[in-house]
Amino acid sequence: MIDAMTRKPLCISTDGTAGPYIMLPVCQLHDVREVLDTNDINYWVEEEVISLDGAPEVAVVNLGKQAEIAAIQAVLDRVR
Repeated sequence: MIDAMTRKPLCISTDGTAGPYIMLPVCQLHDVREVLDTNDINYWVEEEVISLDGAPEVAVVNLGKQAEIAAIQAVLDRVR
């Protein structure tokens, strides 16, 4: 799946101690949730969205510390 803002593939981030997450434009949140739901991937979406320097709002999808990162990334990569 391609990030609508950067035109690069969506990637799972593992920065910090909170566990893996995906940052994505809010306009793509519905589509990403649909992909995760269809593939029975557990996640939760942060309640707050952020916008830096007037850029479009970004949502954070948390995958949890037990997430199989490589498998989830493969699912995202298959979506065009």
